Amino acid sequence: MKKKSIFKKRSLWQTITLLIVNSFFLAPWGKHIPVPVFNCYSCPLASFACPIGTLQHFIVLHQFPFFTLGILFLSGLLLGRYFCGWLCPFGFIQDLLYKIPLRKIRIENRFATFIRWSILIILVILIPYFTLEPWFCKLCPAGTLEAGIPQILIRPPLRSLIGFLFAIKILLLILFIVSSIFISRPFCRFVCPLGTILSVFNKISFYHLELKPTCLSCSLCKIKCPVNIEVNKDPSSPHCIRCHECFTCGQVEWKIE
Repeated sequence: MKKKSIFKKRSLWQTITLLIVNSFFLAPWGKHIPVPVFNCYSCPLASFACPIGTLQHFIVLHQFPFFTLGILFLSGLLLGRYFCGWLCPFGFIQDLLYKIPLRKIRIENRFATFIRWSILIILVILIPYFTLEPWFCKLCPAGTLEAGIPQILIRPPLRSLIGFLFAIKILLLILFIVSSIFISRPFCRFVCPLGTILSVFNKISFYHLELKPTCLSCSLCKIKCPVNIEVNKDPSSPHCIRCHECFTCGQVEWKIE
C-alpha cells in the first residue's frame, strides 16, 4: 500500500470521527459517554464526553471513575493506540498542521514517556485531587481551540470573564499550533494523557503490528514513522499510534489475535 493511499484513508476516517463526535444532535445521549479520542466536552458541537475531562471530574469529587476506566481498558485491550492514529480529532488537527510545507524537525522520544506520565500523574490526577479543580482541562490546547475560543465568539457575555488564565491558554495554543507545523504530533508524543493510558496496552492488545520474517532492518520504517519509532526493533512500542505509515516498506503488517 502506498503512503499516499494510507494518508488518504486515515484522513477519511479522521474526518468521519471528527464529524461524529461533533455532531450536535447526538449530544443529549452521547454527553454522558466518554469515547477514547481527544475532543473537548465543552465544544459547542461536542456529542460525547472527553475521557480525560471525565476522569478529572470524578477525581475532583474523590470518586472512582469505574465506567470511564472500563471504557479505556476495553478500548486499549482491543486496539491499543489505534484510536490515536486513525480516529482522534485532535490528532487529525496535528496531522493537517504538519502538512504545511515548511522545514521539519525530527525529535527522538528519549524523554517522551517520562513527560507524558508526569503530566498524567501530576496534572490530571494529583493536582485536581488536592485543589478540587480540573487543571489539565483549564490549560488544554484542545479545550481552548474547540471550546474556549468558540464559546467566547458565540456568547458575548463571557468576554467580560477573560483574564490572565485565558491569556495563558491562548499562549499554550499558539505554542501547540507552531510546534505542530514543524514537529509531527507533538501533543500526542509529549503531552496527551489519553495516549499515555492507551499506550499501556500496545504490547498486549488483540490488534497489534508485527514484522515479516523477510525484514532486513533497513530502518525505512523509522523514516516514514510520524512519531520517530524504530518499528523494526519494537513494533509494539508504547509510542506507536498505529497509523500504518510504516507499512510502505512492505515488511510490517497488522494482526489480530
